[in-house]
Amino acid sequence: MSSVAPTTEVRSFRIETAESELADLRSRLLRTRWPERETTDDWAQGIPLAYLQEVVDYWAKRYDWRAREARLNRFAQFKTRLGGLDIHFIHVRSANANALPLIITHGWPGSIVEFQKVIGPLTDPVAHGGRDEDAFHVVCPSLPGYGFSDKPEAPGCGVERIAELWDELMARLGYERYVAQGGDWGAAITTQIGMQNRGRCTAIQLNMPLASPTAEALKNPDPAEAKALALMKHYGASESGYSTLQSTRPQTLGYGLADSPALQGAWILEKFRAWTDCDGHPENVLTRDELLDNVMLYWLPGNGASSARLYWESFRKSFAQNAQAVSLPTGCSLFPKELSQPPRTWVERRYTNLTYWNELPKGGHFAAFEQPELFIREVRAFFRTVRVAS
Repeated sequence: MSSVAPTTEVRSFRIETAESELADLRSRLLRTRWPERETTDDWAQGIPLAYLQEVVDYWAKRYDWRAREARLNRFAQFKTRLGGLDIHFIHVRSANANALPLIITHGWPGSIVEFQKVIGPLTDPVAHGGRDEDAFHVVCPSLPGYGFSDKPEAPGCGVERIAELWDELMARLGYERYVAQGGDWGAAITTQIGMQNRGRCTAIQLNMPLASPTAEALKNPDPAEAKALALMKHYGASESGYSTLQSTRPQTLGYGLADSPALQGAWILEKFRAWTDCDGHPENVLTRDELLDNVMLYWLPGNGASSARLYWESFRKSFAQNAQAVSLPTGCSLFPKELSQPPRTWVERRYTNLTYWNELPKGGHFAAFEQPELFIREVRAFFRTVRVAS
């Protein structure tokens, strides 16, 4: 019997998929039992049958996971035990010894795949047309129950707990001072890091700030507030069904997601169409291979239920999403197709030390994935303002 590894050990990791898993995936894809087509000529009822059939055929017959797996493995990956879970993460140290440690957190239905195009420029800016003084040591963890991180086996691993684990992770990697960035769940976790303010994180940057409308805005909104309220109404009426299901019945949903790669793909791809700045089709902004790379990080580990469960963990109890103030220096970069567009006046009430605000010309919910150059520019620009203090 092997000895138990020390709980503080950081172990190297590579994505290595058994051929039997890929054979099983192909078989399931080719045996998909299809419903009838939608009764509309658009995406109003969800992902169209013809498009999903096209993607599934490509996935089964032409998508080269081995090549994509090797591409993902070009970045150093690790696992370490935090809170009783093995947490998977990318960790790339810059050659610049004075680089700023940065933890970047994804959300749902994203993964570490979102950051593949930005890690190189952030860690080695000179090689990508930047300045050496803008270098970062980059850490990209997979959320618990996502990617190749362990799935929580008991309640309690919500946003607050993950923020604590990320702070522990950065300390374990030797970073006593660091900065944090995130969107979607990553924005909630990064905000929680700022709220908890345990002394290591010195600044946060968000591409989806979390802020509620004021009472006055609800009664008498100005044009920016009216736009934000309209987006909130649209989300509640037309975009939030997935969230309601995942926050109330993740286990029931998980049976289908674990059994059918076509369903897992459809569940994710529909959101990439709805939430990206893509002029109506996700492949206008991301390649089919990129989209499937992200789906594979849900399918291979069987993370349909465990990823959905984060909604159940965090929405069934208040995690102070729009209440407690954040006093750390905060930068916000708003991309025009983001799900929510809170005006600066709302955001300043929540993030009381808002020192950077920029509204971008293009991009959506998956900013680093969709618009890596703009994302890199924003991360560099904000954290340039706090480097001396960090």
